[in-house]
Amino acid sequence: MLTSQILLWTAVIVQGLLIAALARQVGILHERVAPAGALTLHQKVEVGEVASPMTVTTIEGAPIEIGGKRERRSQLLFFASPDCPVCKSLLPVVRSAADAEADWLDIVIAGDGSKADYQRLRAASGLERVPMVLSEALGRAFGVSKLPYAVLLDEHGRVASLGLVNSREHLESLFEAKERGVASIQDFLARRNGA
Repeated sequence: MLTSQILLWTAVIVQGLLIAALARQVGILHERVAPAGALTLHQKVEVGEVASPMTVTTIEGAPIEIGGKRERRSQLLFFASPDCPVCKSLLPVVRSAADAEADWLDIVIAGDGSKADYQRLRAASGLERVPMVLSEALGRAFGVSKLPYAVLLDEHGRVASLGLVNSREHLESLFEAKERGVASIQDFLARRNGA
């Protein structure tokens, strides 16, 4: 009986030590893995560049100014497609950002294609209050080649950050990059680590 008690307590202590070692390794890995920001592709525009202002028309027919100076307001262009499953999964995040960041940010959903498809996408996503534009020229102006893609313009009309956005973290990384005055989160980490 005493032998079984000793073996049992030995097993419990060994398991406790293994769990502590695993927890330590998870902590080390967590510190080593950098946050993933929006992937910047070989884009047509660069961060810091003043975007050429352009006027496009919303799907309701109202003109909307893209770029240019804006009174203490930034503008997020979120390029999406009704055929893109990742785009559809991110639209609730975009809606949430439109509400949470409304004091400094205007969001525009952009794409090209069938007006009816985009109207259905908008209704299904609850984005009736967010302007939606269909303009191939707008996508070309920012060099959009893959979706979902986002461009954040600051209040002076400069490109603050941009990139391929596949998750909430990628979208938030654009805001963080603007706040820190860097091209991307990866750029910030490289500077911080002296690389």
